[in-house]
Amino acid sequence: MPPDAAPRPDSENDVMPAVQNVLVVGGGAAGAASAILLAEQGVAVEVAEANPDVTTLGSGITLQGNALRVLRRLGVWEQVSAKGYAFNDLGIRAPDPHGTVVAEFPDARTGGPELPATLGMYRPDLAAILMQRATELGAKVRFGSSFAELTQDDHGVDVRFSDGSSGRYDLVIGADGIRSAVRRAIGVELETRSTGMGIWRVFAPRPASVTRTDLIYGGPSYIAGYCPTGEDTLYAYIVEKVQDRSGLSPAEKLATMVELSQAYHGPWDDIRPGLTDPSRVNYTRFETHLLDAPWNRGRVVLIGDAAHTCPPTLAQGAAMALEDAAVLAELLTTAEQLDQSVFDVFTVRRYERAKLVVESSVQLGQWLIDGVRGDVPGLMGKVSALVSQPA
Repeated sequence: MPPDAAPRPDSENDVMPAVQNVLVVGGGAAGAASAILLAEQGVAVEVAEANPDVTTLGSGITLQGNALRVLRRLGVWEQVSAKGYAFNDLGIRAPDPHGTVVAEFPDARTGGPELPATLGMYRPDLAAILMQRATELGAKVRFGSSFAELTQDDHGVDVRFSDGSSGRYDLVIGADGIRSAVRRAIGVELETRSTGMGIWRVFAPRPASVTRTDLIYGGPSYIAGYCPTGEDTLYAYIVEKVQDRSGLSPAEKLATMVELSQAYHGPWDDIRPGLTDPSRVNYTRFETHLLDAPWNRGRVVLIGDAAHTCPPTLAQGAAMALEDAAVLAELLTTAEQLDQSVFDVFTVRRYERAKLVVESSVQLGQWLIDGVRGDVPGLMGKVSALVSQPA
């Protein structure tokens, strides 16, 4: 049993979960983590994932220590550490012809001293590991399935699925991302806005010169960085002023990213020759929103990007989603009954923490847009101090 794992109720004296069967909509980090922690405690869990599988093509993901702490609690740390690439420091380089290192410092070990500060990995590998763990614990997964209708009363939620089937659940967890269909279905209006930045990402071979994340601020783009994701792989990214790149073909997207990378050097000169596969390049906008408390409407609750989303300037998006799942599952499996007090405690424990991360992530980007030298170390230190404490 992993060090942080809670024992499964096995006697009449143990508190039984406040829910007996739960539907999780969305099979990403937040949804899979919820399924794992609930199934581990004997709750019957179904996961509805609209995609045909969880291993669709994607780029890398950066996981900070507080995310790793939850992954250890989920019982998947060994698999994650074997697939990913861990490191404990961060470099800052100049946008000069040599990519000169101007600062190196130890990154905050927000998951505790026994875990690395940061781990990069291939996003579909993480998704596959989490979903395998959920199914091993008994969660049932509906791939290529979503809901068509949610109807709730004081005792449960009736769900009609897109394939015509139906079910009744004690609780529905909306973990279906930034444009959550669950959120819309329960009548929650939330403005998701662009922060003014767009990011090019590419999954590529890792040269020997890349052993951690280095960030280059400035030059023709706002940020150029990279993160090792395995012995042979990395993902690299360039952040620019947001613009409409939707009309570009895959080959044109690759050519654009290669062209933008020409301004950056050091390990970028080693990365560039490996940027050859157009299917590995994607472009997305930085967006943000934060849902006011509470994050539920009756017996439907929102977590992860469905409730809060931030640009990846602090690499805390996955961590916040995993923490949501851990806190919600803890409350659901220790409360004697499901009522509004459970959800109120959930948002009390999560709202201010998520708010600081969202606002800080946006602020870092805004300083770059405005050309303002803000207190980046101070802001990052404040966030690190907060997330170093278990959620």
